[in-house]
Parts: sequence; structure tokens; C-alpha cells
Amino acid sequence: AAPNLMLGNTIILKHASNCPQSALLMEEILRQAGLPDDAYVNVFATNEQIADMIADPRVQGVSLTGSERAGTSVAETAGRNLKKVVLELGGSDVFIVLDSDDMDATVKSATKARLSNAGQACNAAKRFIVTEDFYDDFTDKLATSFESVTAGDPLDESTVLGPLSSQGAADTLIEQIDDAVSKGATLLTGGKKIDGPGAYVQPTLLADVTPDMRAYSEELFGPAGVVYKVKSASEAVELANSSVYGLSGSVWSSDLDSARSVAADLDVGMAFVNEHGTTLPGLPFGGVKRSGVGRELGPWGMDEFVNKKLLRVSKK
Repeated sequence: AAPNLMLGNTIILKHASNCPQSALLMEEILRQAGLPDDAYVNVFATNEQIADMIADPRVQGVSLTGSERAGTSVAETAGRNLKKVVLELGGSDVFIVLDSDDMDATVKSATKARLSNAGQACNAAKRFIVTEDFYDDFTDKLATSFESVTAGDPLDESTVLGPLSSQGAADTLIEQIDDAVSKGATLLTGGKKIDGPGAYVQPTLLADVTPDMRAYSEELFGPAGVVYKVKSASEAVELANSSVYGLSGSVWSSDLDSARSVAADLDVGMAFVNEHGTTLPGLPFGGVKRSGVGRELGPWGMDEFVNKKLLRVSKK
């Protein structure tokens, strides 16, 4: 919203159906900050009503953060009405470990990159691709790290792992894990719901995942990750780029030149070396392939929804 408001564009926001209270609170915060009442309006609308709104001539563009299904629907409607569209969709981001001179620190970063917000982030690390010389050490320590994380009340400041957004989200994640295990994947840790109220799932790590498993091709939107062993950097890139997603990825190594070269070969919208998923207001955010089109944030985000006009004056 911020880049558009800075441009002078007004915004109608259709929030996700499972977060009405936070959407209303955001609208209230912007009004308290002094934004004119009509500059940012949160609406409760059906999918059919949203399609009518996109078609309205007064609407000049549409931006969606959400699922592939929602992105396809919005893009189709926007295309029929010749409206500019920006889509920020799913991801299955890689965390590539070429080598490490401090494996404990690398594992700590990997744990945070996978389990922050209970793993519910489009640009969270979901696939850990590790060269064979470092695979056993990394995998053992990551599984131990996952097991040390305790779930708790998300309102408690000491909580590391909160619940998923809904019981349906937890059910879907368990189905993906069970599908992999039933087809031969190795469950290194986790894999079950946590007893008690709330949509909690144990931090889960899978190995030996193959293309016939849902966990290979689908986004794992929760505290579950997959580890892969590779023989070389080139094999790591090939495996990373085999995904239909292309949001972001990170490369970890003490050899910065080698890591930078691998990061440059990743078919993603955002690549990082020795950090993962860094988001700052001045950095462009967005992906390629089925992770979406267009960019958010910074001058790139502002540029998405401006009309570029040529005015040329010739002196006689």
C-alpha cells in the first residue's frame, strides 16, 4: 500500500477472509496517521464482487498477495479488462549450503529461516540443498534444532513456534507430510500435530523426497522442510531451479565468489548470500515463474502503478 499512497493512488483493500480484524485495524491505523478517509478503504466483498470491482473503469490496477489459485483468478479477470496486475504468490525457496566454517551458526539461520511465523511465509526456506561433505552434519544439527523448539501461546513473548493460520492449513500440511512418508520419504523429526487446542504442527524435517511426492513440488506452508544431498554446486542449482516456483533463495558459503556465482544462477526474483529472505522498504520484492509477476516495495514497487507518458516538444 505504501508505494501507491506515496504516488497519490487510492486503494481498496479486500483482505483475506481469515483476517478481518487485523485488516480493519490496519485501516484504523492509517486513518489515525492522518490519511484521508477515502484514500484507503477496507471492504468485505465476495469473490464475485471483487471481479466486478476489477472490471470497473475507475480501477486502474490490481495487486494480489496470495495463493496460485487466487492469483490465476485475479490475473484472468484483470487480463479480460486490460488492467495492470502485480501478483505475489507462493514459493518453495532454497537454502543452499555449499560449505560452512561455523555449522552451528548456519543451522541457527536455517532454523529461523524455516520456522519464523510458524513457517507461514512465502519466502521462508523450505528446501535445504546441501553438498555431500556437509550434509550429515547439517542435517543432524538441523533436526536437533527443530526438536528443541517448543510451541506455545503466540501472545507469549517467549514463544518461538505459534499455531498455523487455521485447522485446515494444519490438516493440509499433515497430508503433504503423510503422503511423502507413505511413498518412501524419511521422516527425520516431527510429522504430527501437537496435542491440545490450536492448529499446531511439530517442526518437521523430511529427507529422500522424490518427484512423485507432494512435498517435492508443492509449497509447504508451515513448519516443515525438506533436505537434499548434492555432489556439486551445479547439481544444487539444477535441483533448485527444477521447482515451478521462483520467489527467492539463499546460498551459504565461506567462499563469497563461489556463493555469488551460484546465487546468480538461481531462477528466482531475489537471491541472497549468507542471509535469507531479507526484506527492507527500499528493496524490490517479488518472484518469477509461478511465484508471480511484478515487484513490490521501493522505487520498483512505485513504478508498477504509474502511467508513463512521453511528452516531446520540437522547436521549429
